[in-house]
Amino acid sequence: MKTFKKISLSFFAMVGIGTYAQEFNADLQLRPRYEYRNGYKAPLKNGELPTSFVSQRTRLKFDFKLDQFSTKVSLQNIRTWGDVPTTATADKNGVALFEAWGQYDFTDKWSARFGRQVIAYDNERIMGEIDWLQQGQSHDALLVSYHPANHRLDLGAAYNANAENQIRPSTPYTTNYKTFQYGWYHTNIDKVGLSLLLLNTGYEYQKTATTLETDYKQTFGTYLTFKNKAWDANLGIYGQSGKENNNKVNGFYAGAFVGYAFDSNFKLGAGYEYFSGKDQNDTSTDIKSFYPLFGTNHAFNGYMDYFYVGGNHKNSVGLQDAYLKLTYAKDKWQFNLMPHAFAASASVIDTNGEKMDSYLGTEIDFTAGYQLHKFIAATGGFSQMFGTSTMNILKGGNNVANNNWAWFMININPRIFSAKQPQPNQ
Repeated sequence: MKTFKKISLSFFAMVGIGTYAQEFNADLQLRPRYEYRNGYKAPLKNGELPTSFVSQRTRLKFDFKLDQFSTKVSLQNIRTWGDVPTTATADKNGVALFEAWGQYDFTDKWSARFGRQVIAYDNERIMGEIDWLQQGQSHDALLVSYHPANHRLDLGAAYNANAENQIRPSTPYTTNYKTFQYGWYHTNIDKVGLSLLLLNTGYEYQKTATTLETDYKQTFGTYLTFKNKAWDANLGIYGQSGKENNNKVNGFYAGAFVGYAFDSNFKLGAGYEYFSGKDQNDTSTDIKSFYPLFGTNHAFNGYMDYFYVGGNHKNSVGLQDAYLKLTYAKDKWQFNLMPHAFAASASVIDTNGEKMDSYLGTEIDFTAGYQLHKFIAATGGFSQMFGTSTMNILKGGNNVANNNWAWFMININPRIFSAKQPQPNQ
């Protein structure tokens, strides 16, 4: 808290001494969340017991703008209640930078941003903030944006190292990727939104005992949206190619959703996602499973995170997810019900070498939210997984056990300071 206080005072002083048109805002977020995990991410194994805990995000955000220059600094502390003693002299995780970037607008159409920043596009299936994670997701990157009327083209790049090394290390860098470059384009044509993405990611691996190699994987595709008064729909199609750990990559993804609003309160939608996978009896070294890289995966394929969250289910048998989404909102309340039916895209083989039924199970997610105050929102949910014996082969554990997950979260997000200083008359 002393660090927060010092930085806050420094920013407040900046606002007072300027003589040019400028804006400064400071926002605070406090987000404690209780979770009860009883077969979360994977079925419970025999003898395992459920657990519960409270985690909390504390985030302090500063935004400053002066003419064509803008900057943002976001500090956060992530903790589990009780992870340090009540008389501790230091925090376990300390204060970390979530965002720290500067941006310059060369013209009203061209801008450049560099530093630690959130990179999120479209429905965040491939690149997202992952806001559900208390720590979120951000990148050290350079972003150049061209945004004339009704068009936007973003070009981004990142290059990572684990330290200021004197010589090249002989073991892989600790970052999750060595480098990436991407281009994202978006435009609207009447009621249709069109996005195109091309992402090249480089991952380092140990080729020999003393040699590192970087393989590059390409993710490319399109995302389409449609919306009118009652209907909304989206369609995403992506492919993956290149190499990973010296293995050829060839993956495919398609996802679609159609929703209809019966009135201002009730909406019903249906969707389907397909991730390519690899048969368990396939002896080739090719990677045939599509992986959504930096996506906000918790928002998809069930809230119990059995698939694609934190690297789980990567390079596996793929996934098919058919789901419904029912939403009811009235006054300050909102309710959501989402049943999912999961199946493998590729063959699952049992311990006798026989092909199993592709059906993995059904998950039912229920969430509710209430806007208690302008700055305070309360949300909670309950999820139940009804897994099959095929799920057991993939995840282990006991599908007959009562696997479920419950959570409750308070989000307090006030603006604690705001100041605007107009440009003085010349």
